[in-house]
Amino acid sequence: MRIAFLGDIVGRSGREAVIKELPMLRSKLSLDQVIVNAENASHGFGLSPIIAQDLFRAGVDVITLGNHSWDRKDLITYIAQDPRIVRPINYPIGTPGQGYHISFTKDEKKILVINAMGRLYMDPLDDPFKMIETLLISYRLGETIDAVLIDIHAEASSEKMSLGYYLDGKVSAVIGTHTHVPTADYRILPLGTAYQTDAGMCGDYNSVIGMQKEAAINRFVTKMPGYRFQPAEGSATICGLFIETDDATGLAKRTFPIRFQGELDTFLPDIK
Repeated sequence: MRIAFLGDIVGRSGREAVIKELPMLRSKLSLDQVIVNAENASHGFGLSPIIAQDLFRAGVDVITLGNHSWDRKDLITYIAQDPRIVRPINYPIGTPGQGYHISFTKDEKKILVINAMGRLYMDPLDDPFKMIETLLISYRLGETIDAVLIDIHAEASSEKMSLGYYLDGKVSAVIGTHTHVPTADYRILPLGTAYQTDAGMCGDYNSVIGMQKEAAINRFVTKMPGYRFQPAEGSATICGLFIETDDATGLAKRTFPIRFQGELDTFLPDIK
């Protein structure tokens, strides 16, 4: 199975780039599934139902979220209607939506997509390690499910790396989001799980993590609150990770970054 995961979509620039380029990306990489993190897609904060529908029409299969899940109040009721939108699994019981979704490819292969949120320097949620491990009792890679992808939305690279090694050999991929900067450590871990500490963002990199530079700089320089963050609206770079899994085991056979357009150097190989 060939899967593309795209990092945090930030604002109009990021979402328009993804919507425009996704048909090309699916064709060029012969993709079976596309998963995107879109918790910053609506003006940089949250996800609106309309934008979610636009992404699905463009060819996205599953949308994951994070700490901005509830910034748009209209998503609170909508998320229960569309299980393809996945919020972090370690929110408390009773939180709207689900923390995982099973998506089917055209040839009926099943991919389990799990969204989790870190706890270090983040909200004090339930233990993502234990919650994912418990869920995987019912979904065994290579047996009852063909691929398992984890989006770990977390601040600390140490927490993301720990989860990657904790799940190595049990899932197809563990991919970090939230910090909006693509890391160079994409690889396949010793037991066969693809990993990257952060997939980066789909947004304007002539910015401070997707936001216009001035407000971010002034907040650091003056230490005064009240500067309003607005998404940068220049040319977006699309960033993510490609994973190809073994049909027999569900583990990763190869992985490489997806990176094109905008400010960063391009990396988008042809697939044979």
